[in-house]
Amino acid sequence: MALRAAWATHWSRVLLFLLVLGLVFVPDRWLRVPPPPASGAVATAAKPAPPKSGPLPALPVVDDDAAAARFLAQATFGPTWEDMARVERLGYSGWIDEQVALPMSSQLRFLNAASAVSGGEMRREWRMDAWFLHAIGGRDPFDPQLMHRDQLRQRVAFALSEIFVLSDANSDLLGNAPHGVTDYYDTLARGAFGNFRKLLEDVTLHPAMGIYLSMMQNQKPDPARNIRPDENYAREVLQLFSVGLVRLNPDGSPILENGAKVPTYGQETVKGFAHVFTGWTFNGCGQFDCYFYDSDAPAWVRPMQNHAAYHASAQAKQLLVYPGVALPGGVLPAGGDGPSDLRAALDNIFYHPNVGPYIGRQLIQRLVTSNPSPSYVARVAARFNDNGHGVRGDMKAVVTAVLLDPEAREAAYRPANFGKVREPLLRLTHVWRAMKARSQSGFMDEFWTIGYGMGQAPLSSPSVFNFFSPSYSPIGEPAQLGLAAPELQLATDFMLPGTEGYLGAKIYEVYVGAPDLDEHEVAIDLTDELPYAVRPADLIQRYNTLFLSGQMSARMRNVLLQRLNGMPADSEEERRARVQEALYIIVNSPEYVVQK
Repeated sequence: MALRAAWATHWSRVLLFLLVLGLVFVPDRWLRVPPPPASGAVATAAKPAPPKSGPLPALPVVDDDAAAARFLAQATFGPTWEDMARVERLGYSGWIDEQVALPMSSQLRFLNAASAVSGGEMRREWRMDAWFLHAIGGRDPFDPQLMHRDQLRQRVAFALSEIFVLSDANSDLLGNAPHGVTDYYDTLARGAFGNFRKLLEDVTLHPAMGIYLSMMQNQKPDPARNIRPDENYAREVLQLFSVGLVRLNPDGSPILENGAKVPTYGQETVKGFAHVFTGWTFNGCGQFDCYFYDSDAPAWVRPMQNHAAYHASAQAKQLLVYPGVALPGGVLPAGGDGPSDLRAALDNIFYHPNVGPYIGRQLIQRLVTSNPSPSYVARVAARFNDNGHGVRGDMKAVVTAVLLDPEAREAAYRPANFGKVREPLLRLTHVWRAMKARSQSGFMDEFWTIGYGMGQAPLSSPSVFNFFSPSYSPIGEPAQLGLAAPELQLATDFMLPGTEGYLGAKIYEVYVGAPDLDEHEVAIDLTDELPYAVRPADLIQRYNTLFLSGQMSARMRNVLLQRLNGMPADSEEERRARVQEALYIIVNSPEYVVQK
């Protein structure tokens, strides 16, 4: 049913969306740097800047729903009224502490339960089902006593999945191994509040990553057989997972020498790490070259093991060089075994001064804003370097620093270009969470449409470079101003109307009480919304808080009010149509799509 009637009315909705687009969207609201005051004009006072070091301003008290909703838009898969009340009761820090203490929702646990009830049949779709169950939250279909409430952990895991990218979209070996891919996601969830050094090692030794970036069964050099160590994982763990391509200042800005950026490493370093990453294969293999075709084989969820005969122990290995590097000249001496070489190499990465600003900036981008100020990045990087108790790489401290920074929490400290475009997938989860969406069965059957309608699906990017680059800047004003808008790389002429139509279908066609609703379709529940339909101003204000965190412009409010007042509301069906129209216009409006 999901798309069966959507296309019949698709273009009329597109026209309405374009009307709202033209009336509401003001580009300089989020992209344009304010021009300097004209000669003789009185300049407005500059916004105060938080201190680069020392104590930060005290956190504001969470005294209204809008402030709580804005925080939850950054820290969860979408605000709900219940979660807003909890944030207001506990405060920002108290809510984070509570979330960190909650049990982790395990996708592998879901898959194992699904396998038990499906006679051992295991499909990639079960993995997607588990992801959405945990993203939306709520009662587990296999264990009614289990409530999935660990929103912050799951949201951070999703952010990490777009940094430590793994995808089963174009891999038969991984497409047929949902247990391994699911356990990889659980690995990210476990690492969300752990230590980055352990996360880096867990990612490196995960068999799914070994398959994806060809570290699995990577062999030492053998000139006679024309074998050279594979450099794939060596390149990506440096470029994408840890230090990046150029050396950085603590605030994330590039270090310059004679006006030029300084490379973080060269080809010899890539070769050195490629030699480190040799000799690893599935755990439990009797021989080096093996593969487990059964998705539920224990080897898919165990760290890879090293076979000494295939490890490049005879060669010295050039690793990263940086001030204070522990290895003299960054060289790992010959003679080490596979596990010891791996530990030394990952330590060499972990202590590189780039890691804090490089990872910190990307987490800020994924959760809060695409263009953080250098001082924001520096404050988060400082927490990575030292959590306040002498510990480096404490991810809980890093996530807390990202979410509680004055730039994230207080309008007075936000720069002119603050904000980020919401990913299509997060727009969908926001609607579903806000509208208490559920299927009748507790499961879902959306898998073939998600990628087409959203342009993305979890752990399904087209390449290791994710669905979008963290530095992507669209042609025009963003590029001219040097601003990143990563998520707009998904905003193609195909995906813009596709996403709009997909969300429209979910709002207009798939609701509790709809005719011919399939038991696995996730349907929004409009029961709590219908009483507001006869009071359009109250409905708009309700959604202003729930979806726009109280930041709706007067112009957009007037457009919505005019539209809703022009619709009849005598019957229940007409009242439902009013609510659906409000939802549809809001979630496709630029003021919502740009999360502020």
